[in-house]
Amino acid sequence: MIGVIDYGMGNLFSVSKALERLDVPYKIGDRPSQLEDCAGYILPGVGAFPDAMQALHEHKFIGFIKRKVDEGVPLYGICLGMQLLFEESEEGGKTKGLGLFPGKIKRFTGKNDAGVSYKVPHMGWNQLEIQQPDQPLLSQVEQEYVYFVHSYVVHTNEQRLLYATADYQMDVPAIVGKNNVVASQFHPEKSGRAGMQLLENFCKRMVQQ
Repeated sequence: MIGVIDYGMGNLFSVSKALERLDVPYKIGDRPSQLEDCAGYILPGVGAFPDAMQALHEHKFIGFIKRKVDEGVPLYGICLGMQLLFEESEEGGKTKGLGLFPGKIKRFTGKNDAGVSYKVPHMGWNQLEIQQPDQPLLSQVEQEYVYFVHSYVVHTNEQRLLYATADYQMDVPAIVGKNNVVASQFHPEKSGRAGMQLLENFCKRMVQQ
């Protein structure tokens, strides 16, 4: 059973429909007590980082998530849910994240190293550049196009976290992971074949049902 963490800021409909298409059993809960016995978790996210951390606190999920990760239970963060896994974000002023990965979330500058302006947010289909093809999460995932929508981006010096990147005026961390915690900056449930394969790999390879 996959537990979908509902703290009021996730696209629960599209995630649940994707899991149904994969024939993966799941349940949605807005309190830890509703999800205690799940074999793996999905942390979706849409919106602003400070609001999301406040919502996680109010729903009492911060300690729950950290405890489950420490216990070795698999966790998949999606979009903002990926950013929340890092130490800190500058969105709306500095806000501490869950601190499961080293790194900070910063806004795209809107200008590249040559001083040429580019559009923010990073929105639309962009190609994955696979960095660690042997990761179980990436089984049968090629350098395909996936769907991004974000104005803030992960900055980390921990190269071992980078399962895949995408080129948008910088190497954008697209898929990250360490041990039982994985995440994607893009929305897998909106990213065609590659996205559905990622969700299937998480639910059926990483999670012991």
